[in-house]
Amino acid sequence: MKRYLSLIPFAALIALISICVSVFGTDALDGATQVSLLIASAICVLTGYLMGRVEWESLEREMTDKIASCMPSIIILLLIGAIGGTWMVSGIVPTMIYYGVQVLRPEWFLVSSSLFCALVSVMVGSSWTTVATIGVALMGIGRALGLDDGWVAGSIITGAYFGDKLSPLSDTTVLASSVSGTPLFTHIKYMMRTTLPTFAISLLIFTVAGLLLDVEPAQDMVFLDELKQTFTISPWLLLVPVVTGVMIARRWPAMVVLFIAALMAAIVAAVWQPSLVAQIASEGVEGVRSKTTEIYEGVMKVVYASTQLRTGSPMLDTLVHTGGMAGMMPTVWLIICAQVFGGVVTATGVLRDLMSMLLRFVRGTASLVASTALTGIFCNVALADQFLAIILTSSVFKDIYGERGYESRLLSRTCEDGATVTSVLVPWNTCGLVQSTVLGVATLTYLPYCFFNLLSPVTSVIVAWVGWGIHKSETPNGSSLKHD
Repeated sequence: MKRYLSLIPFAALIALISICVSVFGTDALDGATQVSLLIASAICVLTGYLMGRVEWESLEREMTDKIASCMPSIIILLLIGAIGGTWMVSGIVPTMIYYGVQVLRPEWFLVSSSLFCALVSVMVGSSWTTVATIGVALMGIGRALGLDDGWVAGSIITGAYFGDKLSPLSDTTVLASSVSGTPLFTHIKYMMRTTLPTFAISLLIFTVAGLLLDVEPAQDMVFLDELKQTFTISPWLLLVPVVTGVMIARRWPAMVVLFIAALMAAIVAAVWQPSLVAQIASEGVEGVRSKTTEIYEGVMKVVYASTQLRTGSPMLDTLVHTGGMAGMMPTVWLIICAQVFGGVVTATGVLRDLMSMLLRFVRGTASLVASTALTGIFCNVALADQFLAIILTSSVFKDIYGERGYESRLLSRTCEDGATVTSVLVPWNTCGLVQSTVLGVATLTYLPYCFFNLLSPVTSVIVAWVGWGIHKSETPNGSSLKHD
């Protein structure tokens, strides 16, 4: 009977998150979700007390240890916020968009838009930013071509989430690697075994569809003119992502790469986009100041604050809007509160009880991976947030993978394959809500065309069943777990 009492905290959390999403919608992450996690933690403590398992010192120790374990990812998240602002205002991302959009052709539009969104998403590390900027532009072009909204949105989301998964700048990638205890670049490299084949299949589908669909050349290229009028566009700006790519290839520490990338972009912003930087500095400020002061203040705001330029173009206004380091604070807050919940369910033994229930369905490698992926999908549906899905899935299965001799990279990859990419397919999930709102396409309309997102969990299970790249040590009792 005590084992079933362990379900109470999770049921309470699901109920609380569901209420938050229904009441607050996309604003649920601004605080309501975090408060729900703390309330669920209190319910877990009460449940542990009823089960005779509460020792306050162990509770505090577990919470502190789990929060401490996420500090590197929190620092990286803040650096990612800095890059989001500097790479945008410096003109690096706009330059990529400017040149990329010009190479698109009608018959190759679907596959090209998916590839282009993948490139931008890898560089900026955010599917949300990619969809809200170049995705909006591509959606307009696709409609001008007469393409179905579902096909266009599906190609955009496929590329954006592929790039998000493989980018070292992505908060979900950093989160999945950190909570599972996997080095960031080890996690990214291992994901390629499932991510690249799935993306290749998706691109093949979009290629065939593009050749079969009847399309006409786009007439409206006003967006590119507005982009060039707002930013100084130059291929020289692409040196920053090239240098960043070199640092990543040489396996420099993630914090070092991100810091240098943000610093380079900040310098570029001051040199190449001084008028935009000055405009940001003068926002809400009266009086005359020196040019140097304006540039310094503007660059600092781009790094740490939310910035918004008034360009006269709604699309460009969305493009330029960035959150900086401050924009990452809701995510940081969410991580801390989620780790509090994770510490409590661990210290009270509630998580151990849940794992013992799940273990009854796990016989081999494929079933373990399938159970992990399905848990991530269930969390996306029940908790309506991909961050919670990643954190809770990893927390539930981390000890199981360790006890059975599996590498942590298998867990981190499966969490991404199950939790990260499927979040956008749930209409009431924060990702589904945001992307459908931004693109103006209902979630269930684009869902059938998000081939990468739909196939990723399946590919993960197939690769596990085949045993490609999966290595394990002997279990504590000396037995070996076969692939089923």
